[in-house]
Amino acid sequence: MTCKNCKTNLTDTDLYCKNCGGKIIKNRLTISNLFENFSEQFLNYDNKFLQTFICLFTKPEDVIGSYIDGTRKKYVNPISFFAITITLAGLQMFFISKFFPEGLDLTDFVAEGQAQMSNKWMKNMFEYQSIVLMSFIPLYALVSKIVFFNKKKYNYTEHLVMFLYILSQNSLAMILPTLIALALGFTMGNITLYTIMFQIGFSAYCLKRVFDLSLKGIVLKTLLFFIVGFALYIILVILLILIMIIYYGGFAEFAKAVKPT
Repeated sequence: MTCKNCKTNLTDTDLYCKNCGGKIIKNRLTISNLFENFSEQFLNYDNKFLQTFICLFTKPEDVIGSYIDGTRKKYVNPISFFAITITLAGLQMFFISKFFPEGLDLTDFVAEGQAQMSNKWMKNMFEYQSIVLMSFIPLYALVSKIVFFNKKKYNYTEHLVMFLYILSQNSLAMILPTLIALALGFTMGNITLYTIMFQIGFSAYCLKRVFDLSLKGIVLKTLLFFIVGFALYIILVILLILIMIIYYGGFAEFAKAVKPT
């Protein structure tokens, strides 16, 4: 008998492969052992995903620092963690669209006449949240690299790793509370402010731990993060407008194209 993973010779009494550590499966699949395998992979306390999720709350500097320093077996790597996040976020969107579509209605939270546009924006944000999240990561990493200019320890790629973990955790942590709030009759208009507050607070907490900052230090860095982020946002908007003007062949044509009908 040989290991089905690495082809190492095994004895009849082996429960795990002595070469790769894989569990020896001798029986055919049943519903029972299928759920048992799922439980072992995702629900037990020693599972890497669960450990990564918990430790990003308790010791984010260890999760992020370990991967950057070369320890790759201790926690889920940032790309896989992000992939799991966008998968679960997709399931969240399915549940919201199926069971709580009224939760996306922002009519009570916007000025009269803007409800249709705001609701369309909210729907698009949820439908394309994976792309939105993906686009935010390099931008946040750039802002972080600028803000922590006096901390030469990490390069831009390592800042990308930080925000792959941080933004993924932000999204994961809010999936269940959001669904519960919608089930209780709240809307995304009610929830969004608390979501933003959590995301800012958690991101600041992680960066404080990673860079070993004082409370005063992280408050100042957070304010600087907003300033740099806003400046980059303005630059991107200006660049986008210039690109659109060039695309339409002039400012007058661009103005006609964006003018409400």
